[in-house]
Amino acid sequence: MKTILLIEDHDDIRENTAEILEMAGYRVLTAENGKAGVEKALETRPDLVVCDIMMPVLDGYGVLHIFNQNPRLAGVPFIFLTAKTERADLRRGMELGADDYLTKPFDDSELLSAVAGRLARFQHLRPDYPATAAGVHDFLADAGRADGLDALVADRRPHVLPRRHILYAEGDEATRLYFVQSGRVKVSKTTAAGKELITALLGPGEFLGYQALLAGTAHHDTAVTLDEAAILYIPATDFSRLLLRHPEVSRRFVRLLVGQVQQQAGHRLELAYSSLRRRVADTLLHLHAQQQQLTPADPRIPLGRDDMAALIGTAPESLSRTLSEFRQGGILDVAPGYVHLLHPEKLRSSNW
Repeated sequence: MKTILLIEDHDDIRENTAEILEMAGYRVLTAENGKAGVEKALETRPDLVVCDIMMPVLDGYGVLHIFNQNPRLAGVPFIFLTAKTERADLRRGMELGADDYLTKPFDDSELLSAVAGRLARFQHLRPDYPATAAGVHDFLADAGRADGLDALVADRRPHVLPRRHILYAEGDEATRLYFVQSGRVKVSKTTAAGKELITALLGPGEFLGYQALLAGTAHHDTAVTLDEAAILYIPATDFSRLLLRHPEVSRRFVRLLVGQVQQQAGHRLELAYSSLRRRVADTLLHLHAQQQQLTPADPRIPLGRDDMAALIGTAPESLSRTLSEFRQGGILDVAPGYVHLLHPEKLRSSNW
């Protein structure tokens, strides 16, 4: 049973509203002013708050401010009750993080619809998301539908960037989340020996830059466009609003990131113990599948030798020798800046 905290200084409105909510199957806690409401919330964390704005002792804005500052209460959905409809009042509440408004007088259906909508906000999130870039995108898209992230992406003008444009470099301050609308972006790290190691190749529909935002640190890797790309910039404050205000979203996102870390550890083990031919074969199969999704009409993999070697974790000369062996076997064709995988099934079935 969901618990709703109702904070209203008018006795009749408080009693009638509580009765309606209880008849709908909710457990209702009531308070006659903001101070008493905060005290009850600290005793029993509610699933949702319905709060009047104009009250003695502590008004609704003050209550919401305290909720936002208290780790135990932050993220609780908040519906304001108000007799005022001035735009300034609505804007102030939304800036503080209110989820919805009900203007007095309101009918029973309006109240119950608003409450049900806020409580159901994140119920469509799946229990688990795959620990892949696609899983990150699916998670943010699902969560964003509940808190406006999709709208943030849709309303922003894409930045069309040339090939080899640096989005951010290792050590740069993290100021935004990046969304790839078109093109490809490589994410890489520099080893202690000064060599580049590509950790991810991202395409349309994928986000990047969120690790540093979540950790509150500078970027620990470098992101560069591989070809002309359209990138959307989402300010860090907008992204943080989605995660920090909603504990359930944060929990799911952390779970997804843990899965990514585990996958990256597995990838590092493969780099350390698999043969070079096996690593090249697996990388080609991955790039081939990605290219089929991006441009089905052109299956050629547009990746230069140096970038592919950095992705595999080997020297360009060693990669060239392995590609030559595959070409002699009729598995692929190689041209400057491209690899065309002719028979992917041979790479899957062969024991390299």
